[in-house]
Amino acid sequence: MAAEMEADDVDVHEVPECIASMIDRGSVESHRLFLARRTAMEMLRDRGYSVPEAEIARTPPEFRAWWAEKPGIERLAFTTTLVSDPSKKVQLVFCPPEPVKIATIREIYLQTKEENLSRLVLILQSKILSRAREAIKEIFKFKVDIFQATDLLVNITKHVLKPKHEVLSADQKAKLLKEYNVEDSQLPRMLETDAVARYYGFDKGTVVKVIYDGELTGKRVAYRCVF
Repeated sequence: MAAEMEADDVDVHEVPECIASMIDRGSVESHRLFLARRTAMEMLRDRGYSVPEAEIARTPPEFRAWWAEKPGIERLAFTTTLVSDPSKKVQLVFCPPEPVKIATIREIYLQTKEENLSRLVLILQSKILSRAREAIKEIFKFKVDIFQATDLLVNITKHVLKPKHEVLSADQKAKLLKEYNVEDSQLPRMLETDAVARYYGFDKGTVVKVIYDGELTGKRVAYRCVF
């Protein structure tokens, strides 16, 4: 009986502090955007762009405190430059939750045309209409990467089974092709739509060194050309 009384006195809703610190009590929307933005920041960093560590290390509570309870989607935008060539600028833009139409693309163009961008990353929260997708190709004179926010909830390159990818320089590519006496079109292919190719922003013709090192794959190196 005493044991039962002691059990009754315990708050069933009480959670140990070590576990409570791991529970996200915020809204699903804010947590989704937090994850998508963090992965996008890691993606820019892995592409060689300058990204402050504070942007990546920010926690969900810190993100919500910064973003406020009723955030404006434009606050999630981020602009930076390539570490190796500061003249190359990229901007990260989150689109509103509504389906993306031509008007949305034109508005983004007007907001970014004075930035002298060399690349743009659009993160969608809904579908993009086919005419809007075509408008992107017509309006922007540089490459625009398009991701769904749900595609960025997890950083796929951090998966334990994902091999390491290294881009060959022009000289390294030429040396490789000469060594094996092949054209780049004869190398094993990686589609430009491949998840890893999209993450790193590989362009067609890029030759990638893929390094495997695992219990299942063993240690080996392969080369892929992006098509």
